[in-house]
Amino acid sequence: MASIAETSLDFAHVAHPSPTPAERRATVLADPGFGIAFSDHMVTIEWSEERGWHDAKVGPYGPITLDPATAVLHYAQEVFEGLKAYRHGDGSIALFRPEANAARFNASARRLAMPELPEELFLESVRQLVLTDRDWFPTIEGGSLYLRPFMFATEAFLGVRPAKQFKYMVIASPAGDYFKSGAPAVSIWISDYSRAAPGGTGAAKCGGNYAASLVPQAEAIARGHDQVVFLDAAERKWIEELGGMNLYFAFDDGSLITPPLSGTILPGITRDSLLTLAREEGLTVREERYSIDQWEADTRSGRLVECFACGTAAVVTSVGKVEGREHAFTVGSGGPGQLTMKLKDRLVSIQRGTAPDTHGWVKKIA
Repeated sequence: MASIAETSLDFAHVAHPSPTPAERRATVLADPGFGIAFSDHMVTIEWSEERGWHDAKVGPYGPITLDPATAVLHYAQEVFEGLKAYRHGDGSIALFRPEANAARFNASARRLAMPELPEELFLESVRQLVLTDRDWFPTIEGGSLYLRPFMFATEAFLGVRPAKQFKYMVIASPAGDYFKSGAPAVSIWISDYSRAAPGGTGAAKCGGNYAASLVPQAEAIARGHDQVVFLDAAERKWIEELGGMNLYFAFDDGSLITPPLSGTILPGITRDSLLTLAREEGLTVREERYSIDQWEADTRSGRLVECFACGTAAVVTSVGKVEGREHAFTVGSGGPGQLTMKLKDRLVSIQRGTAPDTHGWVKKIA
């Protein structure tokens, strides 16, 4: 449990000596893409076995200097999160379910033998950066400020053990569309690789999971697809998740299926939010295993009418085309389905403050 001293750190503020000129910033914000431009500042907080969390600072965005023996470079003790800040129509700024991100961040940290960050400190670090760089919200429709909290081992040593020093940081990136193709539905490739195995780190949001997905993702893109879908490691038949998103399957009887959280799937916050919204729409939602063969059979019979992927970055995105070495089929019309768009509109309306938030998900910070 965090001490009072750890949860009430004062943040030092260091002004950027040469912030991005307003004209250059305006150009970026008019077409930000995703994850390619960054705001002027970043948060840093240090942790050591002796002092706990200390030296919280909001300072200029810039390079990190590391010793060649820094533990993260050799043993990959690193975790991260992803969430968005939204500017509402009344000019206020809000986060969506940041407490869930804080909880998942700590769950990832525990799995990687890293110190937990007090929830209050996580939330305050994000708030401090958003308020400092509030001029970096995109001017395009649907734009947001994507926030990337992350933590890594900074102790310099080569012994195989948990590190005793860590650095926590938050950076911000103005965000537009996640998928560069801009297509109304994504095309996915069924990978021969496995993303995670039981007992592994599949439920943690750590860099190693994503590094393992890069080769299959590159293979998918080379074959003309937007994303890769992974099957389970044991039987090679059960659908798990995409490279960075959870999946939902919608049927003609008004039911939804999403693969269960069994330790090999990242517990998505968007996934969890959609479970609630779908049930409010009167849908029967089941968290159960669903095989690739059944996916194709249900699509061809017309029983499966829609499929969509979801995540913080891409929000809710229809899946249109699915291919693999033994499979090739198109879901529905190959474009966005009515249920997919309805759920997306409900979620986005809550996030952006244009619909009532009956769940207490939206946290205004300014």
